Amino acid sequence: MGCKNEFLELLRSTERDGVEDVIQELETQGFFTAPASSNHHLNTEGGLMLHSINTCKAALSIWEGMKNLEPGIEKEVKRESVIIASLLHDVCKIDIYKRSVKKRKNALGNWEDTEGYKVTYKNFPMGHGEKSVIFLLCSGLEMTEAEMLAIRWHMGAWGINMNSYEDQRCYDTSRCLYPLVSIIQAADSLAASILERSEAEIDEL
Repeated sequence: MGCKNEFLELLRSTERDGVEDVIQELETQGFFTAPASSNHHLNTEGGLMLHSINTCKAALSIWEGMKNLEPGIEKEVKRESVIIASLLHDVCKIDIYKRSVKKRKNALGNWEDTEGYKVTYKNFPMGHGEKSVIFLLCSGLEMTEAEMLAIRWHMGAWGINMNSYEDQRCYDTSRCLYPLVSIIQAADSLAASILERSEAEIDEL
C-alpha cells in the first residue's frame, strides 16, 4: 500500500482534469498488481507500479538538474507534465501479462517449474507508447501535446519503425520541439537499467 499511496499522491499532485477517472480505470484494469515485464526488470506483482514511480523519480531528478544547466527549461517543461508523462508512460502494459508456469534452470542446472508471466497482445494490439496515449485520452485525462509525445516516444529509437521515414521524422521532430520527450526517455532507461537491476540479471550476463 505504501507504493500505491506514493503513486496516487504524485498523480493527484498535478491536479489535472481527469486524474480521478484515470485512477479508476487503473484500478479496474489491474495496473497496481501488474508486472513491469515478463522476464526482466520488476517481473513481479506490483512491478509496473514500482517502475512507474522509479521513472517519475528519475524524471524529476533529471528535470531539476537540467534547470541548473538550462534555467529556461522550467518555462518549457512544467513539473506536472514530468509527473504525468513519467507515471503513466507504461499504462499500455496493463493487459499484456498473464500468469503462467515456466521451465527454468535452478542453481544446480536442473530444470524446474516456476511461476512467471507470458505475454499476449490480443486484448488491444495498438503498439506501445501510442497505446498508452490512447488509453489515457479514452479515460478522460486532459493532456498537452508534449505529454502525449513524451509518452508515445518514451522508448526512443526502440519505438521507431526504422523502415518508416515518417516515424523517424516524427521522433526527431518531437525531441527538438519538446524537451519533455528526452527527459522521459532518459528517465525510463535509467529506472530500468540502474534503479531496478538485480543481481540475478547481472549474473546471467
